[in-house]
Formats: sequence, structure tokens, C-alpha cells
Amino acid sequence: MPRRRRCGQAPAPRAGTAHRPPAVPLCLVARTYQVRTYGCQMNVHDSERLSGLLEAAGYERAEGDGVADLVVLNTCAVRENADNKLYGNLGHLAPAKAANPGMQIAVGGCLAQKDKGEIVRRAPWVDVVFGTHNLGSLPVLLERARHNAEAQVEILDALETFPSTLPSRRESPYSGWVSISVGCNNTCTFCIVPALRGKERDRRPGDVLAEVEALVEQGVVEVTLLGQNVNAYGAEFGDRGAFAKLLRACGGVDGLERVRFTSPHPRDFTDDVIAAMAETPNAMPSLHMPLQSGSDDVLRRMRRSYRQERYLRIVEDVRAAIPDAAITTDIIVGFPGETEADFQATLDVVRAARFSSAFTFQYSKRPGTPAAEMEGQLPKQVVQERYERLVELQEQVSWDEAKRLVGRRVEVLVAEGEGRKDGETRRLSGRGRDGRLVHFAPGATAPRPGDLVEVGVTYAAPHHLVADEAPTGVRRTRGGDAWEAAQARPPAQRRAVSLGLPAVGAPEPLPADAPACAAS
Repeated sequence: MPRRRRCGQAPAPRAGTAHRPPAVPLCLVARTYQVRTYGCQMNVHDSERLSGLLEAAGYERAEGDGVADLVVLNTCAVRENADNKLYGNLGHLAPAKAANPGMQIAVGGCLAQKDKGEIVRRAPWVDVVFGTHNLGSLPVLLERARHNAEAQVEILDALETFPSTLPSRRESPYSGWVSISVGCNNTCTFCIVPALRGKERDRRPGDVLAEVEALVEQGVVEVTLLGQNVNAYGAEFGDRGAFAKLLRACGGVDGLERVRFTSPHPRDFTDDVIAAMAETPNAMPSLHMPLQSGSDDVLRRMRRSYRQERYLRIVEDVRAAIPDAAITTDIIVGFPGETEADFQATLDVVRAARFSSAFTFQYSKRPGTPAAEMEGQLPKQVVQERYERLVELQEQVSWDEAKRLVGRRVEVLVAEGEGRKDGETRRLSGRGRDGRLVHFAPGATAPRPGDLVEVGVTYAAPHHLVADEAPTGVRRTRGGDAWEAAQARPPAQRRAVSLGLPAVGAPEPLPADAPACAAS
């Protein structure tokens, strides 16, 4: 009885031809891939899953310059220029696709979920369009597009497989994302994410902890718990205290040095979470909590279910329990109907909250959101002027907060690629417990990425700290061991970490004399 092949596998030879050598022997090479990521941390984590899926299916990550055999664009739909960015990038890829007919282009993420078949209509050279709910379908869709010689568009309205059950190619051997939920139950009038990511779906605590423990076993020393609204975690299975319990449980994972989370919603921020942060030694004293606006009227129109007083009380309570906590936020300037008085209320919160940094945005009109149809859309010049005032104030607040650390000793998790000028300054870089970027002199024996060091801060800037003296208390960790082991392997051998999903099967290899698509 002939064997059935899984989609994505090369066909078996026909009867009577299995042992017949080809007329001209061909050297087969694996297809290369590149994933380009736009948007939030959830997209970054999804891209790790997409990379893991592709490697489990036999692709190899592209290295060097040029365009890979497969380019995947993992898109974001939050900003107004997201569409322009996508179609501009697809336009740049069109000549490469024309020159290399075997090349494939896939588009996924939030913009794919929103635009669906419109992408193929506007860019007919795209091979696959997939949405936020069916990441795991990508290898099969690619093979189907090859076999049928036509574009494949598959957008599901509900989550097919929780992304964390998929294989992953982790970008860092010592630090990792762990998704605890996907989707969002909020209805903020400016946000299109719930329509594209769906209602909140929570993983079971045991599954989350199993992934954390597996990562630590592989050498990860820092984990960031990830969700659209992490502190609403547990709503799906009826436990409002689930997030605080999860934080405390992570504190019991031997070898896990640091736990972070992003992003919580002020509406769901409870005292038990603050207590868990304060009482769990490896829970970091850092909190990213979006404000969006300091005006109660604007918050009401945004459909944000808290007000200025509630937000500032949370900040107060966090600082009372964790005096060294660094609090960061998101702020939108120029929401429809925002008055100068509304904007001044936002500046008042910035002064009172003393954020260590803020991600500041000019309101971006997104079709499909209630805010896009609101009256009072503000002129660009008004929004720009307010935005510049906000940035100027926040820069000063950030600098003042950073200068409080000069002369103090801080623990730094050494990182790779954090400091863009490290090659020129001969410094190393990493993140303090509070999340601040720290550049430091390496000393006689440079620690490895993933190791922990203690340094004395000698200079502060709004967005980083500097330690000019060599570190003391260098502690080699399993994270550093994992980083060192990864450097010893060729890039092609740094394979995905499978978390139990069966492999789809390798794509048919390309002949060595096929048109070259340089790795990227």
C-alpha cells in the first residue's frame, strides 16, 4: 500500500523509478527564509513562532545581504501609515520576485487579518496571506501556493491553535517571551486590535509554568509574561486572582532570575498584583502601564474604564510597596475633541507620575474604529505642537529620574545588541532590574550576554545610564552558558525549539543551479 505524504513533503518516487538515478546529478539546497516584524511585542513573539514553524518544516534562516527564498512580513495595523508601509515594502520586493520565480512572499499579522484578499488584489505577486488566528497554517499554505501556482488567502475568525503550542526559534538564548493570553475584551475607541486579535483567550497556569520551566532548563534567565492585557488573565477560567498567583509561582522556578510582564490595564490592576510584585524576589521593579490620556473627558471618549485619580493612586501604591520601581507608559496626543485643558491634564499626570520613560504617539485615525468617526478631529499642526511639548516635558522628567541613580550600584543583565555604539565606546550594555539601559566598562574579563554584573552609575541620560568603572560581582549564569553554546554552533544549526507540534515536512529543495536568492 503506497504511503500517504503530509502536505509539504516531497512526493515519493513512482513505482519502478525509485532506484533510477537522474540523468544529471543535482545538489539540493534548503530554502532560506526571512521574517520581517512590525509592531508590538506580541508580533515579535509571533515572529519567533513563525520562524520556529519554518525551521521545523525544513527552511533555513537567511544570513547576510540580499533577499531570501521566502520573505514573511508580519504586519501591524495600529498606526495610520501601516498600510503604506506594507505596500511600499511589497513594491520593493516585486523586482526580486520577478527575477527569482521560485521566491515566495507571505503576509501575516494584524494588517493581513484586516485587509484579507485586498492584499493580493493590490500586490498580485504575494503568494500567501494568513491572519492572526492561524499562524500554524503558514508552511501548508506555502506548499499549497507552490503546488497550485496561485495565491492562498486564509483568514480565520477565531483562534485555531494557541501560538505557544507552536515551535519557536527564540531570538535570545538567555531571555524569552512567554504568552499567557491572546486577544482583548476591551473596546477602546481608538484601537483596532480586539477586532483583529479577537476576544481574550487564556492559557492554563500549568501550561504557562511548564513553558517557563522548559525555557529555564534551556538556559533562559529572564522571562517576560506577555498579553494584550496581562492582568485580566484568568477571566476566561473564572479566577480574578490568577495573574498575581502566576507571578508568585514564577518566583518558585529555580534558576529564573528575572520576571517581567507587559502590558497591564489600569482597570484590572489590583492590590494583590502589587503585593506579588513586591514579595516575589525575581519579579522586577518595573511596570509598563498605559495612561493614554490624563483627561477624564478624553478617557471617557476613549472608553478607558478608569480616570486620572484611579491611575495616580495605582502609581502611588506601587511606589509605596516598591520604592525603586520604574514606571513607563503610553500616551496618545490629539485624540478627537481633545482641548488644551485636556492636554494640560495629561501634562499634569506626567509631572505627578514621574515616568521613567513614555511611548508617545500622535493620534492616528484607523478606519473601523469608533474614534475614526468622531467629531473634533484635530488639525495636524495642533497635534504636532502638543506632541512636542509632551516630549520635551517627558524628556526632562526621564532625565531627572535617571539622575537619582548616579552614585548607586545597580545589577545589570548583560545583553547582546542593546548598545548601538558599544563597538566605538568599547562598552558592554544590559538592562538594570528596573528595565533601564545601562552601558558599562567591561573590565579585564568581559562578562557574557546572559551573565549578571553589578556596576556603579557615574552618568545619567534620559534614556540610559553609564558606568565608567569596571563591574564588580560578576556572576556567570546558565544564560551566559547558553549564549556561549549558541555562538559555537553554525547559524543553520541553531534550530527551533519544538514544543510538541508535529512537523509539517520539509519543502522541496531547490537545485543548486537554481537562480540565486542571497540570504538576508
